[in-house]
Amino acid sequence: MNSAKEEVYQQCQTQIQALCEGEDDGIAKMASVAGVLHNEMADFFWTGFYRVVDGKLVIGPYQGSVGCLRIEFGKGVCGTAAATGETQVVEDVHEFPGHIACDERSQSEIVVPVRNESGDLIAVLDVDSAKKGAFDELDRVCLERILEDVFAGPVIP
Repeated sequence: MNSAKEEVYQQCQTQIQALCEGEDDGIAKMASVAGVLHNEMADFFWTGFYRVVDGKLVIGPYQGSVGCLRIEFGKGVCGTAAATGETQVVEDVHEFPGHIACDERSQSEIVVPVRNESGDLIAVLDVDSAKKGAFDELDRVCLERILEDVFAGPVIP
């Protein structure tokens, strides 16, 4: 594993915990997570959330270029993560069936489901990179841990 990247993730987690401590508003937490990760992680060029609203994914707090506004469950990487409930790590988005190209610079992507304390899917975290193969098992483990830590407690969507 990449110890330098793991160290940056640990610093992000510490900063996010401090920012979100005592906060129960989900959108405020999403904004904090997106802001910290986008500014601290080298290969993150689009970092943000799609919230579950009326059975669809609707854009939430993000950092980066303009994103898609709505995504159907099962469509693209975000919709697949939402439909399966499993993190999607995509080395080359151009090889992902049904990939939704919101920004042509996107080469690789990781999408992590976000659940509240009841286990309900409330959002997905979507991170794009302009570099192919930017995400791996370390990213999956660290992002899942950060999101579980932040959103497993009481959250107002």
